[in-house]
Amino acid sequence: MAIRNIVLVHGAFADGSGWQGVYDQLTADGYRVAVVQNPTLSLAGDVTATRQILDGLDGPAVLVGHSYGGAVITEAGHHPNVAALAYISAYAPDQGESLSTLIAEAPADAPAPPILPPQDGLLFLDRDKFAAAFAADVPEKVAAFMADSQVGFGVDALTGAVSEPAWQTKPSWYLVTTEDRMIPPAAQRVMSERAKAAVTEAAGSHATYVSQPAVVAQLIKQAADAAS
Repeated sequence: MAIRNIVLVHGAFADGSGWQGVYDQLTADGYRVAVVQNPTLSLAGDVTATRQILDGLDGPAVLVGHSYGGAVITEAGHHPNVAALAYISAYAPDQGESLSTLIAEAPADAPAPPILPPQDGLLFLDRDKFAAAFAADVPEKVAAFMADSQVGFGVDALTGAVSEPAWQTKPSWYLVTTEDRMIPPAAQRVMSERAKAAVTEAAGSHATYVSQPAVVAQLIKQAADAAS
């Protein structure tokens, strides 16, 4: 069966509107695209939000995650409507791992994400450092808007551990962004390798899904074609 459903899961400090460019690319090619507005308060809550979207599909889908969204699709990807996983500059945790454990394992010389101390259980990125860390290749005005509209990231989402990674049983694709200053490219390569993902590399920031939507859409289409 040809895969025509795509489900997009955003990451931390962002919402689903960042997917608009990718959405436009995919829908122009005839795909049915759903964007999960996951609250990013807890991993369990975001998995539930994703599964609700998957429950409503009429056939198989590629489940796509950016950044922290990779942890969400790793946990939610066992859903029977998921035919393939696509990681976009994303975390792909193994069993028992969380974002907090993966960040702690980053090389000492890797750029540290400018995460501010938690406030009422929520984390934010330093607004003045947001563009350089998250969106260095995004137009200045767009990056400024992203910084000012960022969504609080729950500490419970940061520490939520994956129980059984879906990439062990579902075919996976991975876009490594070589100019990423949120998730070191070396860490992306390690995670994609252990997931046995088909890898594409792009010279882009952590927000390549915003700055280069055609590149991201192309990888998703490759996953859909190969898993059909």
